Amino acid sequence: MGRYRLITVIGEGGMGVVHLAEAEDGHRVALKVLRPHIVGDHEARERLAREVGSLSRITSPRVAEIVDADPYGDVPFVATRYVPGLSLHQHVQEYGPLSDVDLVILAEGLADALLAVHRVGVLHRDIKPSNVLMEGRAPVLIDFGLARLAEDPRLTQTGWLLGTPGYLAPEVLYGDDASPASDVHSLAATVVFAATGQAPYGRGPAMAIMDRVRRGEHDLTGVPDSLVPLLESCLAPDPLDRPSLVDLHRTLRGQLDALGTSGPRPAPAPANDQWTVPVAVAHARDIHEIRIAPTVVQPVTPPTRLLDRTSLESNAFNTHVDIAPTPVEPGQDQPFHAPVAIAERRGKQRLITLGFGVLATAMVAASPYLGAAVVIAVVVLLRLASVTSQRHSRRQELRGRARWYDVPASTIFTPGYLLLSLAGTILLVGWAAAAAAATAILMAVGKAPIAGGAVAVGVAFALAIWWGPGSARVREMSRKTTRRLSGDSSAGWVVLAGSVLVAIVLFAWVGANGPNWAPQTSTPWNANFANRLHNVF
Repeated sequence: MGRYRLITVIGEGGMGVVHLAEAEDGHRVALKVLRPHIVGDHEARERLAREVGSLSRITSPRVAEIVDADPYGDVPFVATRYVPGLSLHQHVQEYGPLSDVDLVILAEGLADALLAVHRVGVLHRDIKPSNVLMEGRAPVLIDFGLARLAEDPRLTQTGWLLGTPGYLAPEVLYGDDASPASDVHSLAATVVFAATGQAPYGRGPAMAIMDRVRRGEHDLTGVPDSLVPLLESCLAPDPLDRPSLVDLHRTLRGQLDALGTSGPRPAPAPANDQWTVPVAVAHARDIHEIRIAPTVVQPVTPPTRLLDRTSLESNAFNTHVDIAPTPVEPGQDQPFHAPVAIAERRGKQRLITLGFGVLATAMVAASPYLGAAVVIAVVVLLRLASVTSQRHSRRQELRGRARWYDVPASTIFTPGYLLLSLAGTILLVGWAAAAAAATAILMAVGKAPIAGGAVAVGVAFALAIWWGPGSARVREMSRKTTRRLSGDSSAGWVVLAGSVLVAIVLFAWVGANGPNWAPQTSTPWNANFANRLHNVF
């Protein structure tokens, strides 16, 4: 294959077949021969060339970087650094789950690798145990960044675009674009597997696993207590609730510091030295030889270096070269405490939601007709936004990629979406109006004060809008709005304070003057009507 001699197959996937190959100078690489349907036309080859150009800028010992590629050859291929070690999946199967410091080293190494990938503007998109090779105790990330090749909708039939359901982020399963937060979710799921030997979302049919992923129903039984809060936050269904990769890396680095394992590390071996020194495996177990992945033909020349016990004890950590940590912006040098941050944000989100509910109640109490009209208009807009977003994502999911005309198409279809949203709104508003009318009759029968009755009617109307038939879309878009507001340190509190202040003013108006029945000139019932109702009941 070009200037490489293929030795043996070491892997196979939806994109192609991976060979152990040897260059003319004896240097060995992992050479991926791409399948014809992956790069079957000039456009796909140009995409591959652009992607390789981006990935070639990645420099990290924790990433199997691209060393060569031929996008325009008769048989296109991509060659990466060869890592002669077991995958994390094989390692856990053979030696059992990782624990204590080994697990933290793995997690920190994966975060380190992802930082290097994200710095050049590339997402991995497919982090899972089979895409992590173990070089001693340290992980090496492989198969990164080539997901943009799958923008061709023909590739969705191969199953490669879907990836492994238990390690894909919920937003990806919903059809949204991947983001750095998606890689954080996949990284955490991979760490859970390393700690327990089981996928965090269990086994079973793919649809059942994806459903558990969407709902956030993961199982962290067996994960060390020190990592549970951090992994919980990384596996949050909402990407906005997950820590950033910088925060994740800083937290894991802090845990390594606390364990006393972040000291100086040995210098890397010379570039032409292909021997591997997986000292960390022997650190925890009495191993007399290090085996290469079973698919590699034995013997391999030059052979894996064997270490005596003295060498192992003197290299108690690992042999990977540490790269400089990501620069920390001023004022961000404090450790990240994910559970506290998420709890505070969710509490703030609930307060903002409650503030909106109190405001809606006050508007209906102060001006039953006009206030209800404003609330109904907001409901229509929320339902319209929900329908539009759902149809927009559904088109992209069925097509397998985004198109430039998606937004204009959604705009053109807005009148139709408005009709769909109105259908559900009529049912919901009818339910809320019935609840408000029933409450008004009860207040009239009980001869409650007009101000108290108006507030009770407002409460009934607001609760019926929130929990009535067809209210799921209202709650969905309301929560998305409050979630974004809660992520801003100042905007959320300003909105909450404004809502409460306006509600207080409206309640005061009702107490002093009674409800404003505009556009009517008087109350829909008088004292005689209330007396008749009281006598009837």
